Amino acid sequence: MATYVFSDVHGHAAPLARALTRIDPSEDDVFYCLGDMIDRGPDPLGVIELVRSLPNCHVLMGNHEDLMLACMSDTGDDLDSIDAANWGINGGIVTSEALASLTEQEADEVVDWIAALPRYAHVTVGERDYLLVHAGIDPAAVTVEAPWDDEKLDALLSEQSPDDLVWIREDFWGAHTGLVDEMGKGPIVIAGHTPTPYLNRLYDELDGPVRDENGNARMLKIGADESTGGVADRWDIDAGAAGGAGFGRVGIMRLDDGAEFYEDIAPDE
Repeated sequence: MATYVFSDVHGHAAPLARALTRIDPSEDDVFYCLGDMIDRGPDPLGVIELVRSLPNCHVLMGNHEDLMLACMSDTGDDLDSIDAANWGINGGIVTSEALASLTEQEADEVVDWIAALPRYAHVTVGERDYLLVHAGIDPAAVTVEAPWDDEKLDALLSEQSPDDLVWIREDFWGAHTGLVDEMGKGPIVIAGHTPTPYLNRLYDELDGPVRDENGNARMLKIGADESTGGVADRWDIDAGAAGGAGFGRVGIMRLDDGAEFYEDIAPDE
């Protein structure tokens, strides 16, 4: 059994399918999708279908799913509502049109499934605990202390603001979480939401390049220094698929050994 994480596919179903074909998951493998399946790319419903077909797949809410639900819950008659405008300028038109192509029953089933998605999860692989969220956590809001067990990890995540879990950026990526001690022990936070090239603006000393030799974004682990025992306490797995061809890729990480699987995005996919 292996455990995989990915995030921010943003409607690019074809490269996600290629990455999954390369991995060739077994029925025992576990997947965590950290949200933002929809918007921007051409096939948001194809991404949802792929994700839902995976064995043992746990799916989290992303900020784009949050935007979609806010727009659809707006019962006003103003078509130029703030919620609709926010979703539209963030790539929501392609998803809205895809949902409109479905029958009402089919569209309702997809929306209801998304509405029920949780905003966090945690998993232990080997001897390491991982906190899984779409955007990150607010370290200033953490009051739960080590030693860590499932109950404390649940408490730590449940005390976070629901909005922070899908929207936070600077306050999370800009400083250590304080969860990994100087011996390198403690839970690592894995998130997407922020394409790794943007980390250059948010963190002073990155632990590696944010792009590969071809200029495409790559996943990145950051925060390894003396205060964390040389362990990166935050992993950004948003490989920039939202930017499309020439900027980002679809990336999947295997937690068991840190292996990374990437697929480039062609101009028409």
